Amino acid sequence: MNTIADTAYRAKWFSTMLQESLKYTLVAEKICAVDRTENMFIWNPFGSVPTTVVQAIATVTYTPAAYTATVDTLTISDVFVVSEQIYDFERLLAIGDLLTSRRSEMEASVKRMIDKWVLNELCERGTGTYDTPVGGFAAANVGEIVASLVSKSAGFEIEGGWYLVIEQTDLPGVLLYESLSGFNYADTVLNNGFVRNIMGVDIYVVASGTFVDAAQTGTSGSKTWTNAGHRVAGIKGIATYAAPRGIVYNEKTITGYLGVEIEMHGFVGFNAWYAKRTMTIDITVK
Repeated sequence: MNTIADTAYRAKWFSTMLQESLKYTLVAEKICAVDRTENMFIWNPFGSVPTTVVQAIATVTYTPAAYTATVDTLTISDVFVVSEQIYDFERLLAIGDLLTSRRSEMEASVKRMIDKWVLNELCERGTGTYDTPVGGFAAANVGEIVASLVSKSAGFEIEGGWYLVIEQTDLPGVLLYESLSGFNYADTVLNNGFVRNIMGVDIYVVASGTFVDAAQTGTSGSKTWTNAGHRVAGIKGIATYAAPRGIVYNEKTITGYLGVEIEMHGFVGFNAWYAKRTMTIDITVK
C-alpha cells in the first residue's frame, strides 16, 4: 500500500511572526495616579484634622490647639525581571522573527505582573472594608453591592469617580443583573454586551487568580498579601504607583556561546495615601 509523509504536502505559513499569546487587560493605570519620574521616594505630607466648636456669641472662648504634620512616603521597593537566552542559530534560522516575538511576550509578562502587584497592593493597603451578601456577585446581589460602595463616599467631594475591580468569574452575575435592569439599560446590554458602568461606578474585569494570598514570594516581592477571595473598589486617582523609566530592555552578548541574553525589568513602588485610605475598599466575597 502506498503512503505519503506529512512533510510531502504543500504548506502555507500563517505568519512571519511566532504566534503570540492573548494579552491580559491592564487596569492599574486606569485607576491609580502613575508617577514615572526617576525618584526613589515620593513624599506626601498631611496635617491633623482640626475640630470646630460652636458656642453662643456672648460666652465665646477659645484655646489654640496644637497640630501635627506627618510625611507619608511612597518608596520604590520592588523590581520586576524577566530574561531569556536565544542562540544565534535559533534567531537566524527560525522562520519567524524570534527576537521580536520573545521581546513582545516578555514585555506583556512584566506589564501583567506589575498590574497584578498594584491591584493586590490596593486591596491590601486600603482600610475601607465591605462584605458582599452571601453569594458574592450573583445577579441578585450586584445592585446592593454597587449601591453600598457608592454610599461609602456619599457626602464627600469626589472628582475621579468610582471604580470596582472584579475577576472574570464574577462577570456572569453582573451581566445577568445588567440584562434585567430596566428596558433601555437591558436592551443596551442585550444588544451590545457588557456595560462597564453601573450607577456611575466603572467596572473593570481582570483574570481569575489576580487577587491572591502571598508572602514575599516571586509574585508579591517584598510585600505580604491576604487577598484570596477579595476584590477592590475605590476612588480613581487617590493612590499612586511609581514606575521610574517604565520598562527597561537590555540585550547582552554572552561569553562562551553564540547568542544573546535578553532581559527586561521595571522598578515599582506603591502607596495608598494615608489621608484617603478609607476610600479604597477591600471587598470580601461571601
